[in-house]
Amino acid sequence: MLTRKQYELLMFIHERVRESGIPPSFDEMKDALDLKSKSGIHRLITALEERGFLRRMEKRARALEIIKLPDNVSETLRPATTRSQAQRPAPRHGRGESRISSDARAAGSPRRAVGDGESAVNVPLVGRIAAGTPIEALQNKVGEVPVPGGMIGRGDHYALEVTGDSMINAGILDGDTVIIQEVDMANTGEIVVALVDNQEATLKRLRRRGDSIALEAANPAYETRLYGADRVRIQGKLVGLIRRY
Repeated sequence: MLTRKQYELLMFIHERVRESGIPPSFDEMKDALDLKSKSGIHRLITALEERGFLRRMEKRARALEIIKLPDNVSETLRPATTRSQAQRPAPRHGRGESRISSDARAAGSPRRAVGDGESAVNVPLVGRIAAGTPIEALQNKVGEVPVPGGMIGRGDHYALEVTGDSMINAGILDGDTVIIQEVDMANTGEIVVALVDNQEATLKRLRRRGDSIALEAANPAYETRLYGADRVRIQGKLVGLIRRY
C-alpha cells in the first residue's frame, strides 16, 4: 500500500520517462509534489525502493528505474531508460538485443559473444539473486533468457538477475543476468550460488577453510562470511554473464 505522495511521485516519474525517456530531476519532482525541500523526495524514493517499485542506480545522474506500477495501473511497463541509455546507439547483437559482457572475464567464467549464425538456447530465468546480503531462496521459473549455445556446457543451467554490488570487482554488476550451471559441488575460488541454512541464496566466491566455508565478496565494502560446511549447499556455479544496454 502506497501513501498518496508515494503514488504521486511514482506516477510522475513514470509519465516523464514515458514521454521523454529521461527521469525528472529532484528539483522537478519537488516542484511537482509541492514539497519545500528535496529531502522529502529522497525519503519518498527510499520508501518506493523498499517496496520494490523503484530502483536507484548509484553514481549515475537521474538514474531511476521503475520496476513495477501499483496494481490499479493496468499498463505493462518497460524498464525506465536513463539519459545515458537513450543516447547510446541501438545494440546490434541479434536476438534479445543483448550481448555477453567482456567484464565476465574478471569472474574467470566461460563466455562467448553472440555471432552471426550462432544458435541461442533458452535458459529458464528463476528470479533474482543477491550479490550482497543474502535474499530468500529462489524456486520458481519467471521467464526465459536466450543464451549463446557456446556458453552452455553439459547438464542443466538457469539464469538469475543480480541485485546488489558486492561482486563488482569480479565484473558482476547490479542488473546483470548470470548464467548458472546446476551443480552441487564447486572448487575453491569459483563463483557459486550458495544456499545458506536452506533459506537464503547468495552469489559469492567460494573458499574452503578447513571444515568451514567462506563466502567471499568481490567488493571491499562487504565482509567475507564464514559458515559451517553443513550450513551451506551449493546450487550452481557461474559460467557466464549477460548485460543489457
